[in-house]
Amino acid sequence: MQSTTYDAIVVGSGISGGWAAKELSERGLNVLLLERGKNIEHIKDYVNAQKGPWEYPHRGGRTKKMEEDYPVLRRDYPLNEKNLDWWASDRDSPYTEVKRFDWYRGYHVGGRSLMWGRCSFRWSDFDYEANAREGVGTDWPIRYKDIAPWYDHVEPFAGISGSIEHMPQLPDGKFQPPMPFNCAEQMVADRVRQHFDGKRRWIPARTANLTQPIGGRSACQYRDACWLGCPYGAYFSTQSSTLPAAMKTGHLTLKPWQIVNEVLYDKDRKRASGVRVLDAISMQSTDYKAKVIFLCASTLNSTWILLRSATDIWPGGLGSSSGELGHNLMDHHFRVGAEGRIDGFQDKDQYGRKPNSVYIPRYRNLFGEKRDYLRGFGYEGSAGREGWSRAVAEMGVGGGFKDSMAEPGQWTVGGTAFGEMLPNHANVVTLDENRKDKWGLPVLKIDCATGENEHRMRKDMGTDMAEMLEAAGVKDVHTYDEPCFPGMGIHEMGTARMGTKPTNSVLNSHNQVWDAPNVFVTDGSCMASTACQNPSLSYMALTARAANFAADELTKRTL
Repeated sequence: MQSTTYDAIVVGSGISGGWAAKELSERGLNVLLLERGKNIEHIKDYVNAQKGPWEYPHRGGRTKKMEEDYPVLRRDYPLNEKNLDWWASDRDSPYTEVKRFDWYRGYHVGGRSLMWGRCSFRWSDFDYEANAREGVGTDWPIRYKDIAPWYDHVEPFAGISGSIEHMPQLPDGKFQPPMPFNCAEQMVADRVRQHFDGKRRWIPARTANLTQPIGGRSACQYRDACWLGCPYGAYFSTQSSTLPAAMKTGHLTLKPWQIVNEVLYDKDRKRASGVRVLDAISMQSTDYKAKVIFLCASTLNSTWILLRSATDIWPGGLGSSSGELGHNLMDHHFRVGAEGRIDGFQDKDQYGRKPNSVYIPRYRNLFGEKRDYLRGFGYEGSAGREGWSRAVAEMGVGGGFKDSMAEPGQWTVGGTAFGEMLPNHANVVTLDENRKDKWGLPVLKIDCATGENEHRMRKDMGTDMAEMLEAAGVKDVHTYDEPCFPGMGIHEMGTARMGTKPTNSVLNSHNQVWDAPNVFVTDGSCMASTACQNPSLSYMALTARAANFAADELTKRTL
């Protein structure tokens, strides 16, 4: 009979869960890693990684049947034939939208670490001090100096490539060499830097794609097929990186198909004693015991577990005594920017399929500049030559037309802004007891919308990119501002935020639940603000920091 007692339980196997499992098991703890979905084994289960578009029945696109089965996923790019099996089923796992919220989830070992965009940026004190400086939300209980050593810790292992820029709003790190610009990106970068006196800068996006091999993982092959799983281990995922390290210790037990639906709470000890799990296949319930619990199930699912836990003590769930559990849901807002055409370089093309973008760090509301909104935005963009898909059947015919479409087309360039969304207590998730999922469990009700500050920011997000492109000599520049709803950024954060005291937050400075100090929450739910940079690298650093703190406290017998 397998044991149901461990030193530590980690719930969720994505970016945060993988790091928790690695750090805790490397400290000698016997760790149980629970994942609600199926197992996906590194390399063996990347069944589409080497396929060409012609090898898919629908050339990698979507069908009417897929759109019927995935009413949420069809709203954007995740619905496609190539990795549909890696996205959660909308029908099996529904949720209630008071206002539109696009929730794209990955329920399997590795979670969204297999499908993420891999942009990896440090946050600075401009970000960690913003709430306190402006009186918005609640103050972070940590500053950059507290987490900087943990950025140092995770970057070399994850394998982050990037350039050293000496920009205080985007701290440098321990990087592998950056992926180089193509010729058109280099031209725009040079001209923008010169025109704006270095205050606006195009840099290679810092990305979790290797440019040098490390630890049995190969350097990037420039296939730009990361979302299919990388058989070379060239991008950071749980499968390629943290899970093998944890398994190597001999202290990790991995159990897929296990839906954790409650943290068990001992009111006499004022500590959690374990978790209650529903087997997704057999429907059998099992209680697992542990000294510490790490909730890393992703922002909304970790919050769902807390809302369902210890309700005999706190009707609002474990961690609700502050009144903030479930509140302050945030995401980045985007889908606004500009693009245009570059003349010249017709004798040049680009090497391979570069998997990273250009990045333009935030420059608004910094260094004495003041706008009519708070915070700022950064851009992700690229330049490239048009391909065969530029052909329009009704506008050409014949062999000459087909031959011309086989040649590289016009150079184009553009960028999309990612803006910060402020914390707002009114943006909340609760349990919808009247609606159940496939397993008979109540679903989440999500009530979230962007605010006036974000709407004011979007004007600059479009016009600034057009201004930079025109300054670089780009032709036919036009802006766009497409509908954007919370969730589309797939950067949901904030529903179990960190804070300075039990009355303003769910978690303390080490990601411990104030009401149960042996429960740690280290996914996006812990974030007190969003900054405008992608958050995953901060989840890694916060998780490693919390896991080592927990291991130290267990050694001292203070947990």
